[in-house]
Amino acid sequence: MSEIQRLRLPETHPVFGSTKVFDTFQYAPAVTAGGLVFIAGQIGLRPDGTIPETPKEQINCAFDRLGAILESLGLDFTNLVELVSYHVDLPSQLAGFREVKEQYIKSDFPAWTILGITSLARPELVIEIKAVAAARK
Repeated sequence: MSEIQRLRLPETHPVFGSTKVFDTFQYAPAVTAGGLVFIAGQIGLRPDGTIPETPKEQINCAFDRLGAILESLGLDFTNLVELVSYHVDLPSQLAGFREVKEQYIKSDFPAWTILGITSLARPELVIEIKAVAAARK
């Protein structure tokens, strides 16, 4: 049986700002189990907690947050095996999402599921990205 490890980020983080949200809502930013890293959904927030007005900025922020989690585990985007993106107003966002995604994921493409949804945790949010990565041994 493999060990389960839950990622804890420092209380202040250059990409996340405050990380108290994980304790407030009682979840881990990532959990490693069975050689895989399950990364919680990342939204388009700036480190100061504000939400960018444009979908493209939100998408960049979400990928920055995903990258920060990977980096904290000694991984990068090439370790991703699955990506799931949730879009409010998918038709207007998909091209912009792909453009931003290509800046972060250049090769070794993960499986990708694209879902259109009606809303996220805050009404201003338009994107959330969750992922699974292969852990290093």
